[in-house]
Amino acid sequence: MDMYRLGQYVYLESPVHRLDPRVKLIAVIALSIIILHVNLMGLTTASAIALAISLLARLSLGSVLKTLRPVLPFFCCLFLLYIFFTPGRPLPPFPIGPMQITYEGLNLGILQVWKFLLLVAAASILTMTATQSEITMGLERLLRPIRVAGISSHDVAMLLSLALRFMPALLDEMNCVSQAQLARGANFNPRHLSGKIRAIRYLAVPLAINIFRRCDELVDAMEARGYQQGHRTYLRELVLSRSDYCLIGAIIILSIAVVAG
Repeated sequence: MDMYRLGQYVYLESPVHRLDPRVKLIAVIALSIIILHVNLMGLTTASAIALAISLLARLSLGSVLKTLRPVLPFFCCLFLLYIFFTPGRPLPPFPIGPMQITYEGLNLGILQVWKFLLLVAAASILTMTATQSEITMGLERLLRPIRVAGISSHDVAMLLSLALRFMPALLDEMNCVSQAQLARGANFNPRHLSGKIRAIRYLAVPLAINIFRRCDELVDAMEARGYQQGHRTYLRELVLSRSDYCLIGAIIILSIAVVAG
């Protein structure tokens, strides 16, 4: 099984898989808040927590790390922007023309990229331990208070769950398009800038067309099944146990303590 795609559910028997999806959603939100408010030492602790959760879910470290593969090029570019364009004390051994690596840029780049990678890993653990229907039900229950403003919690939950569902579909389409273009002799590693722009066009245009086609097929399928907006019922209703309430309380208290501290 290819387990590196973000958004793909991995069927396993574990305590994390058996948790109520609302508990997992609250845990991911709390962990994200903690990640955004801690320093380097706190990030080490948050990384240890994420590792412990993945091991408790019987997910191998390699499968979680592979979910970071699609976003690594973007984060590498982000890291370079931090180290080259953050003012501060220069790092003497590394002058590159007019640009200079600084101590502050290096520290900020490591800290911010580490935070973003942890956020993606937390989202990956959630999608690998909860199905799309579970995430939709959990989000719908958590968002029910917004109904007082006239907003359907189910519609918002459905939009978010469809966005999660389209992440692996987008990666599949990108792989198919790139393989088809390579078979036709396309070069995705040209030396000149004009060639790089042409390579992006070869990939982006058919990818966008295929994604819009999938969206049209999804709309047709939902309409054929009589989908309508508004309140819906579920075959299996979610019920929080006493241990779930205790776990949610502990997560909230820990989050408040870390943010306030």
